Amino acid sequence: MTDTDNANVAHLTERQPVVTGPEMLASLVPPPQFDDATFESYRSDAAYPSQAESKALLEKFAGRGAPAKRGGFFSRAKKEPELKPGVYLDGGFGVGKTHLLASIYHAMPARRKYFGSFIEYTALVGALGYRNTVDLLRGADLICIDEFELDDPGDTMVMTRLLGELVSTGTRLAATSNTPPNALGEGRFAAQDFLREIHAMSDRFETIRIDGVDFRQRALDGHAVALDDAEYAQRIAGAVGTASDDVFGDVIRHLAKVHPSRYIRLIDGLSLVGLRDVQVLTDQSEALRFVAFVDRVYDAQLPIVATGVSLDQVFADEMLGGGYRKKYLRAISRLNALTHSAQQPSIA
Repeated sequence: MTDTDNANVAHLTERQPVVTGPEMLASLVPPPQFDDATFESYRSDAAYPSQAESKALLEKFAGRGAPAKRGGFFSRAKKEPELKPGVYLDGGFGVGKTHLLASIYHAMPARRKYFGSFIEYTALVGALGYRNTVDLLRGADLICIDEFELDDPGDTMVMTRLLGELVSTGTRLAATSNTPPNALGEGRFAAQDFLREIHAMSDRFETIRIDGVDFRQRALDGHAVALDDAEYAQRIAGAVGTASDDVFGDVIRHLAKVHPSRYIRLIDGLSLVGLRDVQVLTDQSEALRFVAFVDRVYDAQLPIVATGVSLDQVFADEMLGGGYRKKYLRAISRLNALTHSAQQPSIA
């Protein structure tokens, strides 16, 4: 233990969160950092025209497109191509896909709409059962799925079936996935994989390609910030609000005892996450659980302070060359941003 043990310090390993099905359903809204996301606030990169083009297409999908031009008295208005009920945003992480997805959510005038990550929807099915989930979501005007995963065939099949039932009753869909930044061709392969895996619904989706570089890396040196023990203790003790303080290895073992759908509750009420003695992860299951945890920390925009191995090097080299490479690179991008944000008064 450090000398940071006081009333303002919590320990993730002592938390045993419980989340009910109705609570999970109520939580299907954009993460806090996207509460005010709009198409107008999306900062497209002029070096990548597909970003502005994608925004225009998505505004139309959300019902925000420019009004059709009126013809003369005897002329007929040009018929616009019919929009498909689903859009799939294909591109690398950090190019603003989640911002655009949240913009659709906020802009679409819908009575019932939901926004969640792929894992949140599959967790809902796990908690409530498939048929109950369908009944709860049936009648929704819009379902947004961030970071659609193609790694688990079983989960993909369940989601495809679920979305198929919802679309048949009029629900519109918007989904994103991710590919490594600046990986030529890999984004298009990801789109092909997505359409192949949801083959029963592939004709319902319009694929929209968004090129660009990870915005989180534009102002970073590429490495997560690692502190020494004294700096770490100072940051934990000086945190505004409640900081967590745990040994990294203990957190990794604790994550194995908590369902990923409950990770968000592990960080309830925190203003800072502290991880001591970070070690390289070599076990795939442990690494994937840590990725899911990082996603929740990033959604909550909680700064991270850490000692030991720099968090951008937490995944073993062989993992970065394996089938889950995209997930690990996304997590590294987020860890870099969160450790740098801990050096600032607040996250930008």
